[in-house]
Amino acid sequence: ASAGEWHVDKNAQNEVRFTSEVVVLTFDGVTDQIDGYLYWEGEKMFEKNSQLQFDVDLNTVETGIGKRDRDMRDVLATDKWPVTTFKGTISEYSKIDSSVTAYRVTSKGTIFIHGVERELEVPAIVAREGDQMHVTARFMVLLKDFNIEAPSLAAFVKVSQEIHLKVDFYLSEFTEE
Repeated sequence: ASAGEWHVDKNAQNEVRFTSEVVVLTFDGVTDQIDGYLYWEGEKMFEKNSQLQFDVDLNTVETGIGKRDRDMRDVLATDKWPVTTFKGTISEYSKIDSSVTAYRVTSKGTIFIHGVERELEVPAIVAREGDQMHVTARFMVLLKDFNIEAPSLAAFVKVSQEIHLKVDFYLSEFTEE
């Protein structure tokens, strides 16, 4: 039986970005430290028994201000929970159009942040680009769902309760050497 197994290509231009938007301040946190895999059984992409897991190292997220980075790590308790993980399956997929090998996919699973697991549905675009697969997704999480106090990093700076996430990364096919 045939199957597909793809792993994050750590040498590619990977980016995980979160955005906190508040009235006085919008800031982003960015890292390229994402790892994980996408697997399915069958001849066709995502045919059956799909599994996926992606991990992001929160200690590597940078906001452009060292003190804010440290405060953020404290708030997320990265000493206890350094990694956030999304683990799930592909619940739906459809080809975007016949001229390109690109799919709209929905993955259903659980996201683990700050010691808390929550169900999450993530819409994504998966496109074949040469010998890689390019994955892009945007979704939102609420800090309170993960028992995270939206901190005031300074008296006048608040962090939004809604954190918007954008992931953009590449997978390469895994082959047994």
